[in-house]
Amino acid sequence: MLRYLIKRATSLLVALVVASAVIFALVEVVPGDPASFMLGINAQEDTLAALRAELGLNGSLLERYFSWIGGMVRGDFGTSYTYRTDVAGMVADRLQVSLPLALYALALSMAIAFPAGIWAAARRGRAGDLGVMAATQLGVAVPNFWFAMLMVLVFAIQLRWFPAGGFAGWDKGLLPGLKSLTLPAIALALPQAAILTRVMRSALIDVLSEDYIRTARAKGLSKGQVLRRHALRNAMIPVLTIIGMQFSFLLAGAIIIENVFFLPGLGRLVFQSISARDLIVVESVVMLLVFAVIVVNFAVDLAYALVDPRLRSRE
Repeated sequence: MLRYLIKRATSLLVALVVASAVIFALVEVVPGDPASFMLGINAQEDTLAALRAELGLNGSLLERYFSWIGGMVRGDFGTSYTYRTDVAGMVADRLQVSLPLALYALALSMAIAFPAGIWAAARRGRAGDLGVMAATQLGVAVPNFWFAMLMVLVFAIQLRWFPAGGFAGWDKGLLPGLKSLTLPAIALALPQAAILTRVMRSALIDVLSEDYIRTARAKGLSKGQVLRRHALRNAMIPVLTIIGMQFSFLLAGAIIIENVFFLPGLGRLVFQSISARDLIVVESVVMLLVFAVIVVNFAVDLAYALVDPRLRSRE
């Protein structure tokens, strides 16, 4: 197990270094000068030069890259070009929305997908299975922003159960904060639940055709006991993979939903920073999201080893 952990941790560090170089290079080659954008087209050259020096844009790409990486290692993400505030503070404020939203949506997705996938696999080819597959096909096909607008129309405007947009803030209490995130979380969770349900069903069907399942049935175990004791754990490898990918998507890819509900999350921050050519914010937020994705994948690898001991023995 220790060797397994060391190999995965080394892969994580290498991936972070490569990702940081790629992110910095891609952001820096985008056309446009932040100083020119901030001062306008009529700015004087000496004024532009002074602002570039103040923003630290005069150094070489290599110097700026190592300065940026060194600052992030120390916890210093730099200062926003546009807002003139600490980037770390801006990211921390936005994470208070994006992280709970991603966790909320993932919990809803799993709460829907696990029972539905197990139900469909246990009734393969019957009416229940066909109904679940039809519902998941609809969930995969319909965009989540359409779900979002439909829920705003029904639950916010007509029924007035939830707010139509904005975020109440955690300082107002847990319930107002959760109410603000409920409709966005459902809009994000439904398509992900449809995907996860289909993966769960497919994995369970594959496992249920194995010889040891037939042996367990021949020993007198009921179908439910076989599902719980033998099939479910052995079907979790592909399911864990999808869960890890979904959390990464929900954390980093909720820009459209955050704009529909006017949520001050990381997605909107990146979008606004790209529009304002605030490169330091874009680089820092994207690097943070990449770090979250890599750490989630590392956690999924550890979960593989816990679920399937054969992986540890192979390592």
